Amino acid sequence: MKRTARFLARTALLAFAAVMALSMAAKASDFSEPWKNADRALVIDAYEYNSIDWAQLATDKRIAAFINKASDGMPPPYFCFGGDTDVKLCKALWKRHAVTRELFQTRRVVAKALGMKWGAYHLARPGNPVEQANNFLDFADPAPDDLMALDIEGIDPTQWMSLDDAEEFVRQVHRRVGRFPVLYTNGKTAQYIADNRYRYRLLSRLPLWYARYKPDIDVHFPMGNWQGYALWQFSAQANCGRFRCPYRAAGTPDNIDVNVAPTDAATLRQQWPFGGLIDVPSDYLASVPVPLSREAGLAGRATLIYADVATPPTVEEMVAVLGSRWSKFRDGFRMPVVKTVPRRPGLGIVQYVAWKRAGQRSPSQLDAAFAAADPLSTASTELDRGQR
Repeated sequence: MKRTARFLARTALLAFAAVMALSMAAKASDFSEPWKNADRALVIDAYEYNSIDWAQLATDKRIAAFINKASDGMPPPYFCFGGDTDVKLCKALWKRHAVTRELFQTRRVVAKALGMKWGAYHLARPGNPVEQANNFLDFADPAPDDLMALDIEGIDPTQWMSLDDAEEFVRQVHRRVGRFPVLYTNGKTAQYIADNRYRYRLLSRLPLWYARYKPDIDVHFPMGNWQGYALWQFSAQANCGRFRCPYRAAGTPDNIDVNVAPTDAATLRQQWPFGGLIDVPSDYLASVPVPLSREAGLAGRATLIYADVATPPTVEEMVAVLGSRWSKFRDGFRMPVVKTVPRRPGLGIVQYVAWKRAGQRSPSQLDAAFAAADPLSTASTELDRGQR
């Protein structure tokens, strides 16, 4: 009996350890080559020069969505004028714009017909952010279930849209369609936004489409702000070639961008198109990795665990809180304003309500309110005036 009990206890302990190991491995796999897990959904994103064999692409059942480039910076000028070279360049831009938009619309119809979710992104350039947002929405014409993305390639405002302008771009998109885009950016820019999230309150709360072409990102991912990614662009021309590629999607060239989701295809379709803001704990600004033991590192168990670090409130936040509390304290000592009711003969509840609706402005308006409520009251008032 004792041997049987010990055997059962040992079996239960091993089973529990196996479950915990699988759980930790599943969590770690989101940051370490998750595309190797067959249950992870994949997303293709392309621009106008990528060739797509849709019949071949449809054979890969892991591909749940397709994101296509829409607009690029400012819209082309409405009128072409200047010298011959300027006019030719202007017309070439318009031709490219028209052809690109036609291709965009065609790909959207085909992708949706094949059962894929659809999305569009805007390549952010220097220039008016409101006009760029309008250009993007007019170009993409997003349906309620179409994903929208803002592509920020870097933090140099001379080459790319500044982060302050990007915040205004996001506001304009939300003003027009009532939801937010996701943020596509690289690791360096994402970390910069995370480190300055009290300045970039919108960008830091957008769902993150993370671009980094490394097999592991747990050390680099900005865990202080985002707890995870919506999509991770892991394969592109930068790390996919003829002889080696992290993932080859059927019917696509080597330079196609492939993304992985931290969920399966069914869950990704439910979360699509990520139109809200993420919940960021307001009491935390950053996180630090818990040190690993030497034994764990040598054994290959190098998955980092992060601990939250509390941050002191900023001066602006303290001023706002103290100001709000002072207003409530001050208002507690103020007496309520008592408004007097004019004395009129025959003033009843009906006339009082009419006077209130009239705006409590002048005697003539009070008489008009009486007239609207009771014609006999108005007649008696006129009779009183005639006797004075």
